[in-house]
Amino acid sequence: MDAQLGQLVTSRAGRDSGQRYLVVGYNGQRVLVADGRLRSVKRPKHKNIRHICFHKVVAEEISAKLLANISVSDADIRAALDRLQDGGEEVD
Repeated sequence: MDAQLGQLVTSRAGRDSGQRYLVVGYNGQRVLVADGRLRSVKRPKHKNIRHICFHKVVAEEISAKLLANISVSDADIRAALDRLQDGGEEVD
């Protein structure tokens, strides 16, 4: 599955296993993810796509800002994650 900007993902490998993030960029086989708390937008975590579980939900406001090159704050990421926490069905 291809990652979309603003998509909800869950880490399934590594010391952050089970942690939920939003996709803020990609780099080949790696996805850049942030949660607005431990991993800020300015210092996103690089995760291999095999080590994350994609969910069907996308934070549309985050996606629109990232596509338009508008800066996204950590507060925006935290608010979007809080809204999406319960509604995320796993895809992979």
